[in-house]
Amino acid sequence: MVAVSVGPGAVTRAREAVAGHLTDAGVAPGSAFTDAVLLVVSELVTNVLRHAARSPVTDVGITVAAGHLVVSVADTEPRLPDLTPAGMGTGLLMVAELAASFDGAVSVETAAGHDGKAVLVRFLIPA
Repeated sequence: MVAVSVGPGAVTRAREAVAGHLTDAGVAPGSAFTDAVLLVVSELVTNVLRHAARSPVTDVGITVAAGHLVVSVADTEPRLPDLTPAGMGTGLLMVAELAASFDGAVSVETAAGHDGKAVLVRFLIPA
């Protein structure tokens, strides 16, 4: 997990941090899978900048286990996104489609012990 200060350069810093972790996890740089994961990170951090402007930082992380990769982007905004197809904006809809293209899904969890949430995007890592 890496804490990224919200503001100019946040998307770039988040993408760079995740790209390094992907390489460490054995995911091929420049692959369609890597591009999809980095696009998801970009969109989720952009959503924090647009919809959780009071959040001073966003925590971005990835977890790799049992052939799956999970990207998490957390902020301190208590309002949860609507993850229904009718309720998602263009960006979240794209995130859901990218996840689905790798047998994954999007979910949201409330933060434990404080206001906020984490948007989780699960992917099946291609063989």
